[in-house]
Amino acid sequence: MKRKADFFSSVKKPRTQIEELGLTLSSTSDDEPQSNSRVSQDTSSSDSDSGSDLGENRPVFGSSAPSLQNVSEIMSNTEASSSRYSMYNSVSQKLMAKMGFREGEGLGKYGQGRKEIVETSTQRGRRGLGLILKGFEGDLNVDWQNEPEASAIEELEWFPECTAEFPDAAELREWMTVGNRKMEIDDETEFCKEDLLHKLLRCKSVFDELEGEEMRRARTRANPYETIRGAFFLNRAAMKMANIDYVFDFMFTNPKDASGKPLVKDWSPELLYFADVCAGPGGFSEYVLWRRRWHAKGFGMTLKGPNDFKLEDFFAAPSELFEPYYGEGGVDGDGDITRPENITAFRNFVLENTDGKGVHFLMADGGFSVEGQENIQEILSKQLLLCQFLTGLSIIRTGGHFLCKTFDLFTPFSVGLLYLLYCCFDRISLFKPLTSRPANSERYMVCRGLKPRIDAVRDYLFNVNLKLNQLRNTDRDVNLVVPLDIMKTDVDFSDYMIQSNERHCSTQIKALAKIRSFVLDNNLSEPKQADIRKECLKLWGIPDQARVAPFSSDPKSKFFELIKDSDTESFSFRPTALTSKTIDKIHHVLDYRCMVGGGEQVFLLGLGKSQIYIWDGKPPLRWKKLENFKTELPRDTLLSAEIIQELKGEGKAQRRICSIHILDALILNGTDIRDQHFNLRIQMAEKFVKAVSKLSRPDMNPIRVKDVYRLEEMEKIFVRLEMKLTKSSGGMPRLSYTGRDDRHFLPTGLYIIKTVNDPWTMAYSKTSKRKFFYNKLTTKSTYDMPSDAIASFNSCHFERLFWAWEEGVKVHDSQSRIDSDKLSKEDVLSFIRKHYQL
Repeated sequence: MKRKADFFSSVKKPRTQIEELGLTLSSTSDDEPQSNSRVSQDTSSSDSDSGSDLGENRPVFGSSAPSLQNVSEIMSNTEASSSRYSMYNSVSQKLMAKMGFREGEGLGKYGQGRKEIVETSTQRGRRGLGLILKGFEGDLNVDWQNEPEASAIEELEWFPECTAEFPDAAELREWMTVGNRKMEIDDETEFCKEDLLHKLLRCKSVFDELEGEEMRRARTRANPYETIRGAFFLNRAAMKMANIDYVFDFMFTNPKDASGKPLVKDWSPELLYFADVCAGPGGFSEYVLWRRRWHAKGFGMTLKGPNDFKLEDFFAAPSELFEPYYGEGGVDGDGDITRPENITAFRNFVLENTDGKGVHFLMADGGFSVEGQENIQEILSKQLLLCQFLTGLSIIRTGGHFLCKTFDLFTPFSVGLLYLLYCCFDRISLFKPLTSRPANSERYMVCRGLKPRIDAVRDYLFNVNLKLNQLRNTDRDVNLVVPLDIMKTDVDFSDYMIQSNERHCSTQIKALAKIRSFVLDNNLSEPKQADIRKECLKLWGIPDQARVAPFSSDPKSKFFELIKDSDTESFSFRPTALTSKTIDKIHHVLDYRCMVGGGEQVFLLGLGKSQIYIWDGKPPLRWKKLENFKTELPRDTLLSAEIIQELKGEGKAQRRICSIHILDALILNGTDIRDQHFNLRIQMAEKFVKAVSKLSRPDMNPIRVKDVYRLEEMEKIFVRLEMKLTKSSGGMPRLSYTGRDDRHFLPTGLYIIKTVNDPWTMAYSKTSKRKFFYNKLTTKSTYDMPSDAIASFNSCHFERLFWAWEEGVKVHDSQSRIDSDKLSKEDVLSFIRKHYQL
């Protein structure tokens, strides 16, 4: 009996393991509760303990339990029965076979277990347990895998050139059509095939219920250009502008004339003027200013609030060259571009600051959240699009360029706006840059060469905007700005518009289908993202650097960094006093320029924004913060200047304001110009001042460049001298000099600057009636300035003279006290006339 018991106990151990596993599996069946298995087991255990009874005591799977001898046979049958489970390894298949698994039958004594394998969990992120997202079941039937291989090279296409006659004001007034407000897009098939439009809308709707973060992760993996991001700029918008600028041959940051020559050169006196609207926080402007630095000046208008310009975050470019203006109310306005008064005020401000010419180009990047209404984004954004176009036509100069972000362009209203630009510019293009994610509807309207006499179109769009504001919050709307038959009659335009829309639709559909696949499969990725990023940055001329905030440095270290190996003693030179003993130094009259002084000459060091330091030039070298002074200078700027108290008005109504008067420029925003000719240095200083001055900020201390005169034209200075009453002068008029800006100050004397290096001098040829350069050592003459004749800053600073207009020096007819030992106006003028005879 003992042997028999031992035998059964030895057989019982492996079977018990199978029984326990079987009980666990059967208890999870959706068909039979766990208690039923227990009842069955308890009932059978009351019988005898014979070997046959033992077999009945086990839970079995199927109609009868397999004997040990049949296990291998069942396994073989299971393996051979179907390839359906071939993906599972042999160990798991053998385990299931031992438990009595048969294809098409459930586990358990009565086959009550589930017949299908438990599916892999589809739970993702924070979505509700068991939630099934519509659109992610089944297939979209879109083959996105045949998309072209990612490349940094982009193709550029222009619309055909417009040949239509330009509409006049009377005709334009007839074009505006008002009708019922329409909030659907799915029937807008005039400029796109119906099936393509519906497929695009269906693909967009797939993502309506998807968690945002899940969508973003899939999009990041799916887009081969995603890792380009913003490089070292403020945001991705800056890289979009860099991308577009390159593809269009830098027509924005380096515009050219018809012959291909740059319109605005770095060493020319003219600035590159641009505007940035609806573009907070300012990525577009940061790129332009990084590319052109102090040779450009920007004007901006955007909504006040959280999406305002973030000038303090311009790490890559000098934000001091950018001036926000928010329409009516100036810096205190709201920046709402849909308000007609804001557009008018911004236009007036820009024209006033660009000599009435307007900007070389305008960038518009407007958009707002349309969460839950993505499919009708075009309709919701129609007035924004119109107002951006209107602002462009209001402030761009003739020949200038325009860049504006658009979304879907299916409605005749939107296409009509494009048609008007098509008529107003030499060429237009709808362009989707690589840096714009392929799945979104974003495209950029790029317009080249504004035509003259477009006032009628501008005024028409202004009136359309007035109408849109009147109809706001009603069930009526402006549905057309150009009649549909006018656009359709222009076959070149309409055909190209349809082709562009349909091509863009197809690209979007594939990109959306690709993101959907990446949502469903977390293992999918774009392997070439890093390589594409490097390739694009190199092609566009963008250094592959991280975004880092500029580090602050002490003024002394920065000063030595800027002047490099120059001797600091040269900065301490004092001017030579102009007296009867030294006046002969200026007998080569044509070699000199002169400026009216009004205070002590100092050096100013700009470290960015209001971080301005001052040094009087006297040893030891001590830079002090310029206190109680509200002005801004770009970092790495070094100037020779005076701090002047300017006066406006006379008597009790007189106002005083401290200002900076530049005598000479050494380094401008990192550009060392010390070795350039004095005339060019002054010209560049004037350009620099135009760029940093902000007329919208009357609270800021002004910065100006001294009026420079030829020495032979000194009489022009005395014309600007007059006696004026000033506060705290005891009622006695004082000598005042009035500059070009109508503000006056109390002059202290005249700086006389030698601008030609020895042994060269300038003379006048009576034969050719031209000035020429003459070398006193070699007797060589030339009309072109020799490079070694250019007097650098150090030379000018060392050789300069100062004629002090102190007590006893008569420079105005009203002055009565005369000191015969001191040079008067007549003494100096007679000397100049004697040595300058044409």
